[in-house]
Amino acid sequence: MSDVHGNLQALEAVLEHLDGGLAVDGLVFLGDAVGYGADPGACLELLGERCCALVAGNHDHGVIGRTDLSEFNEEAKEALLWCRNRLLPRHKAFLESLPMRTVTEGFLCVHATPKAPEAWNYIFTYEDAEEALSAMETDLGFVGHSHVPLVLRQGPGGKISVVREEELRIEPGHRYLINPGSVGQPRDGDNRASLVVYDKEQEAVRLHRVDYDVHEAAVRIIRAGLPPSLAHRLYFGV
Repeated sequence: MSDVHGNLQALEAVLEHLDGGLAVDGLVFLGDAVGYGADPGACLELLGERCCALVAGNHDHGVIGRTDLSEFNEEAKEALLWCRNRLLPRHKAFLESLPMRTVTEGFLCVHATPKAPEAWNYIFTYEDAEEALSAMETDLGFVGHSHVPLVLRQGPGGKISVVREEELRIEPGHRYLINPGSVGQPRDGDNRASLVVYDKEQEAVRLHRVDYDVHEAAVRIIRAGLPPSLAHRLYFGV
C-alpha cells in the first residue's frame, strides 16, 4: 500500500479490511505517510507498528527537509509546513530512517521509480515504463507516487503492456511493475482507499478498494486549518 498522506480514517479502514479474514503475512508501505491529511503522527505510529517494510516518499522527505519545498505545489507545501510543526521528534527520526528502496520477499519496493528514486519522477510514458522496468533487479516491483492503480507487464520480447484486470497471475518470464494506488488520497475517480494483496504461493496480485469515512477525514482537514481543497478532493477521488 502507498500514499496514506495523514488520512487516519482511510488507513484504519484498510487495516480493518486486511484483518477481517485476508490473513496477510506482512504489510509493505511504499511511501508518503504524511502530507495533505490531518493525522500524520497517528498514521506514522500505525505504519511503524504494522509494516514489515517501508520506503520513503517525496512528502516524507519534504517534511524532514531532505526534499526542497519549492518542488511542491502551494497546497502541498502548506500542508508539509503544517505537518513539520506538529510531528514529534520520534516521528521525524522514523521518517529519516526510511530507505529510498528495498527488496523484500524477492520483490522491489520504491516510491517513485526504480531508476533514480530520489528524483521523484513519475511513470507517464512508454519510455518512462521502459526505463523503470530496466532498472529493476527483480521481476516484480511495486511503486506508488501517482495515486493511480496501474500494472505494467513486460513480456520476454521486451514489449510492455498495461494490464487492466483487478486480479492477475504472475507469469514466468515476464516482469511486472505494480502501483497499488493510494490509501489516503486516490486520484483515479474512485474515492475508496486502494491497495493490492500479493499472494506469493499462488503468484497472484489482486486490487482491493475499501470504503472509509471520507466525511470525517475531510472535516478533520478543515478543522486543522489545512487548505479546504484537500478535503473536497477526497469526496471525488481526484
